[in-house]
Amino acid sequence: MEKLINYFETIPSSHRSLILISGITFFWLLEYGLPLFKFQYKKFKHAWPNIFFTLTTIVVNFVLAFILLKTSDWVVTQKFGILQWFDLPLWAAILLGLMIMDLIGAWWAHWVQHKIKPLWMFHLIHHTDNHVDTTTANRHHPGESVIRFVFTVLGVFIGGVPIGVVLLYQSLSVVFSQFNHANIRLPKTVDNILSWVIVSPDMHKVHHHYVLPYTDSNYGNIFSIWDRVFGTFSKMRNEDLKYGVDTYPDVDSNTHIGKLLKIPFSEYRAPKGAKFE
Repeated sequence: MEKLINYFETIPSSHRSLILISGITFFWLLEYGLPLFKFQYKKFKHAWPNIFFTLTTIVVNFVLAFILLKTSDWVVTQKFGILQWFDLPLWAAILLGLMIMDLIGAWWAHWVQHKIKPLWMFHLIHHTDNHVDTTTANRHHPGESVIRFVFTVLGVFIGGVPIGVVLLYQSLSVVFSQFNHANIRLPKTVDNILSWVIVSPDMHKVHHHYVLPYTDSNYGNIFSIWDRVFGTFSKMRNEDLKYGVDTYPDVDSNTHIGKLLKIPFSEYRAPKGAKFE
């Protein structure tokens, strides 16, 4: 475990890029053999805007990375935060650190974006994908990437999380997100069992259903426990799934990057039953 953390403390950027590219490639190929839905779309054309937003996410995180590093260094040096206040075995500290990052940096960030209108307008780009597949995982407007980064830093600050655990979490987060967005069909029993521990593909697909209340459920990223604890877990049959958002149904907006970038600044269209703070 110590070697693992030491590796991630100094993980080269090339290795992080390899994790991202390998994950997309693996699940992209798996989608051909085990598709959940046989989409009538041009797979590469669909992927282009999602890859563009993946690149902008990388840029945003790279530019702001020094803040993340300085925050992590400070909490460790000052012995501040949950992990710094308890003398835990290394394995327990790693697991707790991953869970804190997942709760604050992912689940809470996601939940807040569904509850505050200006933040939802940025997150909306992720939901306008009418053909959810593994490339959808990092389909985030640059504005949303900044919002998510703020919550990541908050997770590090509250959790007192060392940088090795932070980078381990981010690497796992990339792969798990590609996994649960992938257009793949697992045996239902397997998917159900997985959903008690991690966010499975069928569990997350419910979140991408085009209408409320399903859109406001299953916010989890890696661990499924948060949705069960906070009462936001829901199920539906795969056969009933319809991707997208009821107020932005046009497929054209999914392939035109310029239109997607402008959505947060366009006129707001309230989903039926939406309640924002």
